[in-house]
Amino acid sequence: MTQHLHSKRLPRPGGGKVLAAVLGLVAALSLGAIGEARAASPTATPASAARWTDRPHGFASLAGGTTGGAGGKVVTVTDQASLLKYAAAPEPYIIRVSGAIDVEPFGSDIVVASDKTLVGVGDTGEIVHGELHLNPGTSNVIIRNLTIRDSYVEGDWDGKTTDFDAIQMDTVDHVWIDHNRFTHMGDGLLDIRKDSQYITVSYNRFTHHNKAFGIGWTTDVRTQITIDHNWFTGTKQRNPSADNCAYAHLYNNYLSAQVADGDPVWTYGNWARGKTRMVIENSYYDGVQHPYQADATAELVERGSILRNVSGRQDEWGAAFDPRDFYAYRLDPAAAVPALVTRFSGPQQRIGDSVTLHVPGEYRSVQAAVDAVPDGNTGRVTIAVAPGTYREKVFIPASKPNIALQGTGHDRSDTVIVFDTPAAYGGSTGSATVRIAANDVTARNLTFSNDFDEAAHELNGEQALAMKTTGDRIVFENTAFLGNQDTLMTDSPKLTTVSRVYLRDSYIEGDVDFVYGRATTVIERSVIRALSRGSDTNNGYITAASTWRGNPYGFLITDSKVVSDAPAGSFHLGRPWHPGGEPEAVAQVLIRDTELPAAVKASPWTDMSGFSWKDARFAEYRNFGPGAAVTADRPQMSDEAARSHTVADYLKGADGWAPHVRR
Repeated sequence: MTQHLHSKRLPRPGGGKVLAAVLGLVAALSLGAIGEARAASPTATPASAARWTDRPHGFASLAGGTTGGAGGKVVTVTDQASLLKYAAAPEPYIIRVSGAIDVEPFGSDIVVASDKTLVGVGDTGEIVHGELHLNPGTSNVIIRNLTIRDSYVEGDWDGKTTDFDAIQMDTVDHVWIDHNRFTHMGDGLLDIRKDSQYITVSYNRFTHHNKAFGIGWTTDVRTQITIDHNWFTGTKQRNPSADNCAYAHLYNNYLSAQVADGDPVWTYGNWARGKTRMVIENSYYDGVQHPYQADATAELVERGSILRNVSGRQDEWGAAFDPRDFYAYRLDPAAAVPALVTRFSGPQQRIGDSVTLHVPGEYRSVQAAVDAVPDGNTGRVTIAVAPGTYREKVFIPASKPNIALQGTGHDRSDTVIVFDTPAAYGGSTGSATVRIAANDVTARNLTFSNDFDEAAHELNGEQALAMKTTGDRIVFENTAFLGNQDTLMTDSPKLTTVSRVYLRDSYIEGDVDFVYGRATTVIERSVIRALSRGSDTNNGYITAASTWRGNPYGFLITDSKVVSDAPAGSFHLGRPWHPGGEPEAVAQVLIRDTELPAAVKASPWTDMSGFSWKDARFAEYRNFGPGAAVTADRPQMSDEAARSHTVADYLKGADGWAPHVRR
């Protein structure tokens, strides 16, 4: 593989001001709580760490972990019939719930089978008047970012006549309940029953209810459960109650505004019942009767919590267990809990905006993950590619928009998608290692390569593309493109269709026409390496644009650097490509504010296939470096014209597209 430059990201001015403000509030709350009861240790994990990931923590992460529908197809449901179909299917699915689904008959179950992920789209996903039900034997389920509400039967405050829970599960294993809102249901909000194991319940809101969250209904002592960063507000009891749990770890939960109905016994916070071993850490209780209590047969350890305006039982006895014997976890200061939990619990726009598919952990190849994305995809799907070399060809068809390819390594060179097909075996399009025909695709922190060895083969078609795009609104950030002839082609579906491509903080290398096509393409803050072919006079051409005559914007290379080990005066900036002799393809290329090496010719533009470079739209503006000396054969753009040839001008189109402003 050809050596290439590692990424050098420029700093983003002003980033993080909003986050800093939130963290400042958290810090202020922490400092202001010094005098409150049992203030948290100052060595707790700082609040600036990430609030969520797409992987479970706690007990749900153990014994093989919980992956939900990973490895299956992604579907979006908007109605009860579709939700019923996919939730109960035998194969894995990632089910995106968009909008409110009104369940009929009132209080009915939506059965959720094994190997499923249910996630609300944005913060819109709702199950109304219905229950998600996990039957005995169900395993590996993730339920995230949903609102489940309003199956309450008027007058039945104790829930004695119906069993309309928000979620109910019996004898299940590996379930993650995360960032949901449960409110105003007919019996319990969350019932985890009958020896269910390896459960995590995190960042949920339990509101406007009597019996919020019950665990147990068994004489066995098997359940292992983690309960963290949940907000119980406007609830009466079971916040939670845990019956015969082997291990119940509760930390950083917030209990507030408890229902005050004068009940001296059954209005309470946390209860360790039977033989439960419970550990409570750094939680916050405000206005709670009996904040935590334990049966004489149970064990309850509490440390670091804050209690305000509380009364009644605060039981602590026995050794319980040490959660860190099972897993590592972040522990926020108790004083920060109200601000953190009220801000970050419940459905979150950022969680539901994107589904993440992991390669190779969940999908054996990048193409397999692409294939899992539904046709007509409307939600952002991120394909997270782990470090490694993936020798495969990848095609993102026009029917699968809104995909992000994300390398997860430290450097873009850590994650490489590579193949070695030349144009002699299927044409230039068929040679491409990666083809993107869809709109709204982003690639970050990746290397795309075609490592066909020209020197080892004598072929008529030695063009070998690393990347070809025909879609609109394509973004490459911190990416590398490796090849020789025709490395990167940015094109459009037909001559008169304008597609736009934006590259930033990237690297491109090649020798002949290695940046070419008819798409409007901006290359900003990037490095372009012109490879030597061993000639003293002509080592190649950087660009070969085929811009439609009706499009004023073709290629813009700006604020970048061209480097080369070719001899001085042996490389062209470009030539005009007229595919098939098409007279309406009139190249437009502007190179501005860019450093040029000595390898660039004094007359850097040249003819191609009988078409004169002088009839094309080639120009430079304010370039510098040893290869930037102005000569009679180097058209320079005027200051006035340059004002309308900026990154924004090239990309905005009719829809105001502006990916360059997201630094």
